[in-house]
Amino acid sequence: MLTDRGSRYAVSGCRVTSRVEIDTALAVLKQDKAYAKATHNTWAAVLSSEGAVKADDGEKGAGMVILRMLERDVVRDHLIVVTRWYGGKHLGGDRFRHVQACVRQYLDQMPGA
Repeated sequence: MLTDRGSRYAVSGCRVTSRVEIDTALAVLKQDKAYAKATHNTWAAVLSSEGAVKADDGEKGAGMVILRMLERDVVRDHLIVVTRWYGGKHLGGDRFRHVQACVRQYLDQMPGA
C-alpha cells in the first residue's frame, strides 16, 4: 500500500483472456466493501484476442499509464487494477507516479519477472 497526503493506493490483478473475464474480476474485487467504496479503480489489460482495453474510473489518464506499462513489458492476458482512496488533497502529477509505482511493484512480483 502506498500513501501520500492522505490518499492511499493499492494494486491488484489476475490473469484474464476476455472482456467478460475482466468484468467478472472487477465485480469480485468490488465485493470487498473497501474496494467498492474506493474513489477510483483504474485498470488496463492487453488481451491476445481483443487488444488493449482500459478504464480510468474518474482518474483521467491513469488507465493509459497502466496500459503503456503492460505494453512496454509485453504483458498479455493479465488485468492490473490500481485503486485509490482519495485523501482530500490534490496530488497533481504525483498521482501518475504513484500509479506507475504500484504497477511496477506488481509487475516485479509476477512469476517470471
